[in-house]
Amino acid sequence: MFIGKYNKSVILTYIGVAFAFSGMAFALYERLPAAMLCLIAAGICDLFDGAAARRCKRDETAKEFGVQIDSLADVMGFLALPAVLGLRLMSGVGIVRYPIILGYILCGIIRLAWFNTSAAAEGSRTHYDGLPVTYSALIFPILWSVLGFFAGFGAAAAVWAAGYALTAVMFILNVKVVKPRGIWYGIFGAMAAGVSVLIFLRDIL
Repeated sequence: MFIGKYNKSVILTYIGVAFAFSGMAFALYERLPAAMLCLIAAGICDLFDGAAARRCKRDETAKEFGVQIDSLADVMGFLALPAVLGLRLMSGVGIVRYPIILGYILCGIIRLAWFNTSAAAEGSRTHYDGLPVTYSALIFPILWSVLGFFAGFGAAAAVWAAGYALTAVMFILNVKVVKPRGIWYGIFGAMAAGVSVLIFLRDIL
């Protein structure tokens, strides 16, 4: 009746999109700590959605659909959401924030397109080409947590601008980034949980 896939192999991806949308809504209403938590939650969904999908019985069409829907979800969670956050976080640098955020988005979609063109070979590789856009789910919340300890730090907007610009460059820089396997899933999960608790305790309670 409907096109697309709606089984358990993609449910985590769809949940991640829901977190991304919620994060953008929070950011628009200037509830930035909640938006950061949504960014982390979207990252956790992305961390485990591939493993969950591989445990499901899928035909080739379902596998290809999974690759494409994952990248589209990444645009929402790790490009659009950080872009909306960036508009708030970099308000102190004025119009400079716009080219920085545009550059961040462009570099991100280039990175995703490059990934999709080589998706067939990715499963056998031990590394990524360039920094995956999903790493923004840790980079920006960690930066938020660090800057939170410097109340009244006047250069915060400039630090955010530098952080976004550097992350954008890393998306398209031809460097090898090791793919997380085994214990690294637990390490990234623990880091995400730790930063989430810190944000919740310091900025929300």
